[in-house]
Amino acid sequence: MHRFLLTPRWWGINVFVALGVPFCLFMGSWQLGRFEDRVDTHKEATSARPAEQAAAPLDSLLPVDKRTSGRLASVSGEYADQLLVPERRLDGKSGFYVLTLLRTDTGKAVPVVRGWLPGAADAGRAPAPPTGRVEVTGALQASENSTSKGVYSAGGLPAGQLGVIGAASLVNIVPYGLYDAWLTVQTPADGLTPVPAQAPANTGLDLKAFQNLGYTGEWFVFAAFVLFMWFRLYRREVETLRDAEAGLLAETPAEPAPAEPAPAGAGSA
Repeated sequence: MHRFLLTPRWWGINVFVALGVPFCLFMGSWQLGRFEDRVDTHKEATSARPAEQAAAPLDSLLPVDKRTSGRLASVSGEYADQLLVPERRLDGKSGFYVLTLLRTDTGKAVPVVRGWLPGAADAGRAPAPPTGRVEVTGALQASENSTSKGVYSAGGLPAGQLGVIGAASLVNIVPYGLYDAWLTVQTPADGLTPVPAQAPANTGLDLKAFQNLGYTGEWFVFAAFVLFMWFRLYRREVETLRDAEAGLLAETPAEPAPAEPAPAGAGSA
């Protein structure tokens, strides 16, 4: 009854199923793992930092990664150039960041967002930075790029304004070396509103995360569909053989044999 499974046609079907189902299960598990990683990194990035966690030296937290993003970093130096970062929203309102370059003992500078003010960017409203040597503590952030959320990447800003906070956008503005990171002060002065630290890139439960979850379901459905189709073909083959053994299949009528030509003279009297 089941010897048909050893025919070349069924060998091909069986090999396809034997390879296809594990492949679909592997891809589904991989996509599920990607989704779980995003959930874990989202929880880590959005979890509150321990209040008693002391600030670490800036250099010890570089380069910025998912583990160090948002950590309190401390650095000392003297404030230098000040820039405004326009069109930044906070609590649903539009405003601008007050960014000041802090030149450290290494000779390199780190951008420090000292706070946020509502309204259009206006240098006259931005408080001047403290003079002399200062100790700054702020939440560490990775450099922005043109695809970062909330940045002004259209260009054409007036002098003294910056659209993207990062070494790449500052290198042509200031004449000294730069850290590839920035700090946001959590306890600003001079009436500035603190800018909260943002979660590192690719750690949120965004569309990509739910795409991974959707692909997980698709791959598992593919695996179930392959098994379903194999079972359906198998059942149809078995039913066909049983019907043939029971004589339930209609026999194909035999074609009539061609008539033999009559011998010459057979019709003569």
